[in-house]
Amino acid sequence: MATLIVPQSVPSPAEDCEQLRKAFAGWGTNEALIIQILAHRNAAQRNLIRETYAATYGEDLLKELDKELSSDFERVVLLWTLDPAERDAFLANEATKRLTASNWVLMEIACTRSSHELFMVRKAYHARYKRSLEEDVAYHTSGDFCKLLVPLVSSFRYEGDEVNMTLAKSEAKILHEKISDKAYNHEAIIRILTTRSKAQLNATLNHYNNAFGNAINKDLKTDPKDEYLTILRATIKCLTCPEKYFEKVLRLAINRLGTDEWALTRVVATRAEVDMQRIKEAYHKRNSVPLDRAISGDTSGDYENMLLALIGHGNA
Repeated sequence: MATLIVPQSVPSPAEDCEQLRKAFAGWGTNEALIIQILAHRNAAQRNLIRETYAATYGEDLLKELDKELSSDFERVVLLWTLDPAERDAFLANEATKRLTASNWVLMEIACTRSSHELFMVRKAYHARYKRSLEEDVAYHTSGDFCKLLVPLVSSFRYEGDEVNMTLAKSEAKILHEKISDKAYNHEAIIRILTTRSKAQLNATLNHYNNAFGNAINKDLKTDPKDEYLTILRATIKCLTCPEKYFEKVLRLAINRLGTDEWALTRVVATRAEVDMQRIKEAYHKRNSVPLDRAISGDTSGDYENMLLALIGHGNA
């Protein structure tokens, strides 16, 4: 359920590169032309443009964009132009750095990518940083966060629909017992959340709800100020209904006193080709305002135009 609008007949990568070259030439940059091309090409097409650009002009397109653009517009264009696995590796690495550290971003990448996608992220991370993602996450996190995040980023879940109902019932019972005992960091909870397939988890959590009369996240809300519990609830949300998780990230990014451009950019760049349609629906339902209107009210200029193009807004 992507929202990316790709034209019916796409120019050849060579033509796109020539147009981009023109956009960089002379005084000032033609930002509208950059948006017109890059915001309307899918991942495979963007990769071809990068390869063709390097082969034709002997230069790295990302470096050229970096030279020509600035601030939030630059960030969204660069993130978008990266291959999805490279992009996630970059975001994950940023999330382990001191100034930009974010357990949330690590959890989000680990829980909302397919097993194969997450495997490709680990591969891209290894290639780019000469270290493993697990090693960096383990080094930069501590305590319960480390206990949860390392197995999350290293997981390779079964992706199919097969569900074992007996297992779902017994694991719902285990989760309920541990949560009732306030043993939120118990290895059983972490093992279930970090190894089971999404279909299996859904079955377990549905049974939890039916058997114990409460959704699991309600039972995990005992202490709203506990950061570990907050990320545990977000993990469950990401694994079971990612669009609701992303709707909340966008809502918080847009509705705060100053916009959180980092979060806004990240969600739009990483979900435009995945489930942005569902996220837009969830956003509209929750906020009674269409997402494109919320973005327009909170951003401006080329940055606004690029975001609107990526979420499939007709005029952008």
